Amino acid sequence: MPEFAHLLQGYKRFRSDGYIKQKGRYDELANEGQAPPVMVISCCDSRVDPATIFDTVPGQVFALRNVANLVPPYETGGGRHGASAAIEFGVTGLNVRHIVVLGHGKCGGISAALTGGDLGEPGPSFIDDWMSIIDEARDAVVASCCEDPQRALEMESVKVSIANLRTFPFIAERERAGQIKLHGAWFAIAEGRLHVLDEATGRFEPQE
Repeated sequence: MPEFAHLLQGYKRFRSDGYIKQKGRYDELANEGQAPPVMVISCCDSRVDPATIFDTVPGQVFALRNVANLVPPYETGGGRHGASAAIEFGVTGLNVRHIVVLGHGKCGGISAALTGGDLGEPGPSFIDDWMSIIDEARDAVVASCCEDPQRALEMESVKVSIANLRTFPFIAERERAGQIKLHGAWFAIAEGRLHVLDEATGRFEPQE
């Protein structure tokens, strides 16, 4: 398919340009391993690439991407815990000092949470099950009858994920000791502008 061919062409450009320019960086990462100071939890939406938004270099950010940038609450039972495993490795294995939960505008997962969309597929909906993490937040947003429930829930879900991060004992302990700091942010795709959560006020403040 031509789409995959485009990826290979991009790889060739990377090999002939970007890789050469950062060869020293890649050698260092290969020989010494990674020690990223920041973990970013963002959506798997193709329009929201944290490396692009934050203009990072290889090895700077440990990234977890999933539908709607959600963090489940800490739990030890149940099924597989891919997101929790990544969080555990980032915090206890890599000792990241910051975790950023990055929401974004026009999020399809948030839209599904508001409409209950299951993509029309038969059988259980993985999306619905995953988005149930923010059921209470969704109900509160809908009940408030705000002007833009989509954007309101996108931002509220970031707050839910930060609260859920604090249910992980190894994060709560490190936060109390001042060894890790949690941040919330929301990216407006159409404007290309980042909004950062001020937890004291609960508002997302636009950054210049």
